[in-house]
Amino acid sequence: MIITILAFVLTLGLLIVIHEYGHYGVAVACGVKVLRFSVGFGRVIWRRQASPDSTEFVLCALPLGGYVRMLDEREGAVPAAELNSAFNRKSLWQRTAIVAAGPAANLLLAIVLYAAAHWIGIDEPKALLGPPVAGSLADRAGLRAADWARAWSTDGVEWHELRSMSDLRWQLTQAVLHGDRMQLQLSDRDGRAPRRVALELDSLGSREVDAQLMQRIGIVNTYSDPVLGEVRVGGPGAQAGLRAGDRVLSIDGKPVVDASRIRELIRASGRGGIGQPMLWHVERGSQVLDLTVQPTVVLEGGEQVGRVELFPGQAPEMVNVRYGLIDGLTQAALRTWEMSSLTLKMLGKMVIGEASLKNLSGPLTIADYAGQSVRLGLAYYLGFLAVVSVSLGVLNLLPLPMLDGGHLMYYLFEGVTGRPVSDRWLDILQRGGVAIMLMMMSLALYNDVARLMGQH
Repeated sequence: MIITILAFVLTLGLLIVIHEYGHYGVAVACGVKVLRFSVGFGRVIWRRQASPDSTEFVLCALPLGGYVRMLDEREGAVPAAELNSAFNRKSLWQRTAIVAAGPAANLLLAIVLYAAAHWIGIDEPKALLGPPVAGSLADRAGLRAADWARAWSTDGVEWHELRSMSDLRWQLTQAVLHGDRMQLQLSDRDGRAPRRVALELDSLGSREVDAQLMQRIGIVNTYSDPVLGEVRVGGPGAQAGLRAGDRVLSIDGKPVVDASRIRELIRASGRGGIGQPMLWHVERGSQVLDLTVQPTVVLEGGEQVGRVELFPGQAPEMVNVRYGLIDGLTQAALRTWEMSSLTLKMLGKMVIGEASLKNLSGPLTIADYAGQSVRLGLAYYLGFLAVVSVSLGVLNLLPLPMLDGGHLMYYLFEGVTGRPVSDRWLDILQRGGVAIMLMMMSLALYNDVARLMGQH
């Protein structure tokens, strides 16, 4: 919990500082006097000001945002000697640059963070596929357990290497959003017996892009050998004679080709509230044994499931995904662009009802993912920071009056008509923007709580 909280505070703090520094740096470059640079809202807990006439830097108690307050005649009287330094006296292009600099800083930061993660390298599961979900697109296409996905294409001509399971899931998501079919080049786990399959992803539609998308496609688990890991002493598995290292061949006559199948059959044995005896056919060295296991039944997520107190399967095979200096930077820019595009498309599809509102996340989800990524290592955390930085940059470009994008819309109106938006309309739009932002924040928080409670 402490790690999660610290990671959350560090994440927001860094991204807010970079965002606000974008505004601050360009404002100073344009000759605007900056009165205050604030990280957070509410009570001031730290303050620094070099002189009474310089910028006041403050840290506030609620670190859920920040702001840069500039000298502006609309917010109070400005001495005649300082009129040249007022924000509202600057040219249209200068005001536009100052406002756009915050989101731009977040997007540039994302490129740097992605590049750093690429240069460090991330250990990710190899794109070895577990058994496809029965009846799914992957199942109908002919994918099998232990298939190694080597490359992908949407036209069958231009092929792209798949470096990891994460890469495969990302490309599948992109294809669904764009309404494309996808072809995969496959081989067995040792690189032999190459073949191609076609996934009809265009049949899903962008509304299907949510937490259950991979389940619908049928590519859920990374392949794991059906070899037992730890068998808890005194548990049903140990009492039946199962041992770590046993290779499971079948359970109740059903072939086991992957560790996920073991988990499914164990859980299914508790349906109805009474554990059904299971006949395990296992290989131990040169021996083949038949063992009867009596599972216990537990309540999990409102469902009665079987338990035998063992860890089925081995850790997935990992590959180190790492790029050189130029490739890492190029891939970072490409991923930032793709993430920005994906974020905008998802927001647009949520507005018009083509994507589920369940995709909107808030601070609890960010905190949870921040804690998880920190535990996985620096490269994972940098990648997570990059994702949030992209989201923050894109969100602030939305044409809502409370956000930078709203101000940019005002300047667009001014550039086209030659006159600024009237004070009356500014007030109306500001009130509407506050209402929309409150609704979005409430929905995001609701989704966060629902995810934590297992309802999404």
